[in-house]
Amino acid sequence: MRFQYPAQVALATLPTALGITPESMLAANRYGVAAPNPSGDFALYTVSNYTFGTQEHASQWNKLDLKTGEISVWYAGSDISEVVFVGPTPTSIIYINGTNAEGDGGISLYSADANSLDTAKLIASLPAPYSGLKAVQTASGDIHFLVYTKAYPNGTAYNEALASTPASTARIYTQTYVRHWDTWLTKEKNAVFGGVLRGGNGSYSFSGELTNYVSGICNVTCAESPYDQSDESDYDISPDGSSVIFLTKDTSLPLANYTTDVIYHVPFTGTAEDAVAINARGTTKYSEAQGAATSPRFSPSGEHIAYFQMDGIYYESDRNILYVANADPENFNVTALAHDWDRSPDTLAWAKDSETIFVSAPDLGRERIFPIPLSAGDSYEPKNITNEGVPSGFYVLPDNTLLVSDSKIWTSRDIFTVTPDGDVVKTYFQANLVDPALAGLGPEDVSEFYYSTNTSEIKQQAWIIYPEGFDESKTYPLAFITHGGPQGAHFNSWSTRWNFKVWADQGYVVIAPNPTASSGWGQNLTDAIQGRWGSYPYWDLVHAWDYVNSTLDYVDTENGIEAGASFGGYMTNWIQGHELGRRFKALVTHDGSTSTLNQYASEELWFMNHDFSGPFNQSGFVPGSPYYDWNPLLYVENWATPHFVVHNSLDFRLPVSEGILLFNMLQTRGVPSKLLSFPDENHWVLNPENSLVWHTEIFKWINYYSGISNASSPY
Repeated sequence: MRFQYPAQVALATLPTALGITPESMLAANRYGVAAPNPSGDFALYTVSNYTFGTQEHASQWNKLDLKTGEISVWYAGSDISEVVFVGPTPTSIIYINGTNAEGDGGISLYSADANSLDTAKLIASLPAPYSGLKAVQTASGDIHFLVYTKAYPNGTAYNEALASTPASTARIYTQTYVRHWDTWLTKEKNAVFGGVLRGGNGSYSFSGELTNYVSGICNVTCAESPYDQSDESDYDISPDGSSVIFLTKDTSLPLANYTTDVIYHVPFTGTAEDAVAINARGTTKYSEAQGAATSPRFSPSGEHIAYFQMDGIYYESDRNILYVANADPENFNVTALAHDWDRSPDTLAWAKDSETIFVSAPDLGRERIFPIPLSAGDSYEPKNITNEGVPSGFYVLPDNTLLVSDSKIWTSRDIFTVTPDGDVVKTYFQANLVDPALAGLGPEDVSEFYYSTNTSEIKQQAWIIYPEGFDESKTYPLAFITHGGPQGAHFNSWSTRWNFKVWADQGYVVIAPNPTASSGWGQNLTDAIQGRWGSYPYWDLVHAWDYVNSTLDYVDTENGIEAGASFGGYMTNWIQGHELGRRFKALVTHDGSTSTLNQYASEELWFMNHDFSGPFNQSGFVPGSPYYDWNPLLYVENWATPHFVVHNSLDFRLPVSEGILLFNMLQTRGVPSKLLSFPDENHWVLNPENSLVWHTEIFKWINYYSGISNASSPY
C-alpha cells in the first residue's frame, strides 16, 4: 500500500480541495506522537492509513530530523510496535516486535542503533503479549525495563493464545463491575513486570526472569496496573532504574462505586509485597484528595514524583490537582502545586532541570500547555505557552524547548517546537498542507462565538465550522452538534469519529456549543450539571440556537438538524420531547440514554451516583429525583421529529437496549426513524468500513430532511 504523501515532504502546499468526504477523511494518514531521541537530533513517529479499495491497513515509522526538518521513512511496516531510546549512545534503542518466531502469541525484544536498523539484534522472545515498554540504562550498563500484560491471580503472565479453553462459557460473578466498556471482566488482570537486560554496547542478554510488581495486593478487590483499559501512562521507572511507581484502583473500595486510585512505590528489585502507597486516603496532608489519580512520573533527577489527583471519591470529572512527592518511601512529603488553579490538567512532562513541570489542560475550547515551577504556591496562576489545538503528546528537548504533536479542527497533525515562554521555534509538519485529503483546510474554516444564557454568570462558547466554498451572502442549513460526557467539551481538535469539517462539507454550517458541564471554563461550569441533566444544558442549547437564529444570517435554522453521541445522544432524546426538538428537521442519536431509570445497567456506577445525586433506588420513580425528572420517556407523547438512531452491541457503558427502546418507541409513535447497529463496535465506531457506513447512512438521513440532497427518500 502506498502512503498519501512523499515522506520527505514536510510543508509543501497542495491545491485547494473541493471539500472533505467521509471516505477521504477515513482513508487519510493518521499520525502518532513525535518522540525525540535523547540528544534532540531527531524524532520518530508512526503513520498509518486504510485503503477502501483493497480493504487494507498500512503503517510505517517516519524519522523527523529536528535540525533540518527533513522527514524520511525510518521503517516501512507494522512489525515494530514500540521503540524506546535507551543505551550507550543517543541513537541506541530497544524495540518490541509485536510477534515472535514461536508464533505463540508472544513478542520479541530487539536492540539496535536507530541509524542502522538493519543490524538489529534479537534479545529475547517473551511468551505473552507484553506491551508498554519503558527502559533506562543503569550505572552498570545494564538496562532495566518495564512492560505489562494480563496476569493470573498467582502473578504469572496470561497468554490467551496458550490458555486452555473451558468446556463451558459460563461467567459467574459475586461483586458488581462485571464488565467494562466493551469487555466482560475476568480473573486475569493487568500487571507491571520488570526485567534486566545484561550487557552493554548494544549487545544484551536476558535470563527470561520477569518480576510482577502488582499481583497479590488485595483487599476488597485486587490491584491492577495499568488499570483495566489504560496503558503505560499508569506506571514509570526511575532514571537510575532503582525504583518503580504504578497506580491502581484503591483495593479497599468496590470498583464500580468509587474512582479512588492509589500510587505505589516499589524497589525495582522488590515485589508487590514491598510496595508502599504514596497517596493512600488519609495519609497525606491533603485529606480531601480521595479521587482518581493519573500520570505518575519521576523527575529527571529521580528525586521527585509528579502526579495528578482529584478530590471527589466518586466523581471522575472533578478538578485534577498537580502533586509532587519525594521519591523517598520513608518521607514522600506530598505537596500540591498551583492548588487553587481553576483548570484540570491531564498530561505532564518534567523540565530537564527537574525544577518545572509542563502540563496540558482544557482551556477555553483548546488544550493548552502551561509550565508550573516546583516553587508554585496554592494561588499560582499558570500562563499558557500554546494556544490553538489539542496536544496528543509533547516532550521536553535538551534545550528545554518542547516538541509538540497536536491536532486542530483543520489538521490531523501539527508538529512544532515551542519555548517555555511560548515562542514557536519551528513548525516541522502540518498535515493539512501535505495530505491530499486535507488539502485546502485551514483556520479560516473555523470561528467561535460566546452567547448569554440563563444558567450561568459567564457567557458560554460555541464553535462555528464553515463548509467548503463558504459565502457569507448565502445560507446553509444548520448542523447543531451536542457533545458527550456530559463533562467534556467540543475542542479545537481533529476527530475521525465526529469530524466537524466532514459534516460541514456536506453543505452545513456546523455549530458545536459548549454548554453547562463543559470543561475548560472553570470547575463551576463543569460541576453544575450534577442533578440537572435535562435542565441547565438544555436551556444553554436553546440560547445557543437563539443566538444563531438571531445573529448569523448565513445559517438556515428552518432546515437545521441536531446530532449527538453519548450524553449528546441523551440530550438529543430529551430535545425530541421538548420545544427545541420542533426547531429541527431531523435528529441523530448515537449511543445515548433513552430511559434514565435504566442507568444502573451501566458499569461505572460512580458516574450515576454523582451525576444523579445518589444511587438509584425507589426514590428514582418519584418526581424530585434526577432519575425521574430527566427521563426522556416522560415526554414521549411529544416526539415528532424524524430521528436516526445508532446503537452498538458492544457498548457496555450504555447497553444496546437503550437504542432499541428509543427506536421501538419512535416506530410505535409513527415518527420516521431508522436504526443502525454494529455488532462488533462499542461506544465508538472504529472500523473504517463501519465508520463509512455510519457516515453514509446518517448523511443520507439528515441531507434528505434538511433539503441538501434531492433524494426521494431518506431510507
